Amino acid sequence: MKLQMLGTGSAFAKTFYNNNALLEAGGRTLMLDCGITAPRALYELGKGFDEIDAILISHIHADHVGGLEEFAFQMKFIYRRKPVLYAADTLLVPLWENSLRGGLEQDGCHTLEDYFEVRPLTEGVKTELLPGIEAELLRTSHIPNKPSYSILFNDRFFYTADMTFDGELLERMVKERGVTAIFHDCQLHPPGVVHADLARLLTLPEELQRIIYLMHYGDDQPDFVGRTGRMRFVEQHKIYAIEHGTVVSAAENRYDGKESVRKDA
Repeated sequence: MKLQMLGTGSAFAKTFYNNNALLEAGGRTLMLDCGITAPRALYELGKGFDEIDAILISHIHADHVGGLEEFAFQMKFIYRRKPVLYAADTLLVPLWENSLRGGLEQDGCHTLEDYFEVRPLTEGVKTELLPGIEAELLRTSHIPNKPSYSILFNDRFFYTADMTFDGELLERMVKERGVTAIFHDCQLHPPGVVHADLARLLTLPEELQRIIYLMHYGDDQPDFVGRTGRMRFVEQHKIYAIEHGTVVSAAENRYDGKESVRKDA
């Protein structure tokens, strides 16, 4: 499995874009969240929505679903096919009613199913999303009384999406579930109210820090390089090869052998 971050930034980041990703296995691609900046990020990488086979949504904040309206319109009216949409069963009604309906509803289109092949997921149930990509949703704490999910991929790779600090959960995922790599959201400045902040993540044991890669950070991230203990920053647009849950290699700005069209400043 290969993972490329379309963006690694917080909801308010402008340099690093929204924290969304592409996962590829067996020649097929899953988009993990589709925030406001996702269409722009895909364009800069020379990719189109038609290259996405399925999409998985972790929760309904705009930095994770704000690009879905354009995705839906492009797929329906330009590419004329329904992409597969995976989301927790608890998210589907608010995703349509509270996030998408105002823009997408029109004559002949009144439901999420008019745009997507909707496949609800149940928390705690492993599901093959695409060949070579299996996912299990874990409901984790982010905004009180607002469903949000972290994802365990292929039994070994834990992707937090957005969650508050929970050291006990992280240690349990490693000791009881066999997790060998964690991509964790990180608020660089305390206090972390709806995200784990760096100060708290630095209290984790060093052996746990070694398998943690930090994402969802602010635009001042360069000021924190070398200040993350044994943890490392996930880099925007870099390709991470993940085998059996372990990050084994990373390549600069490439995806499936294609050069990025993004121009560095």
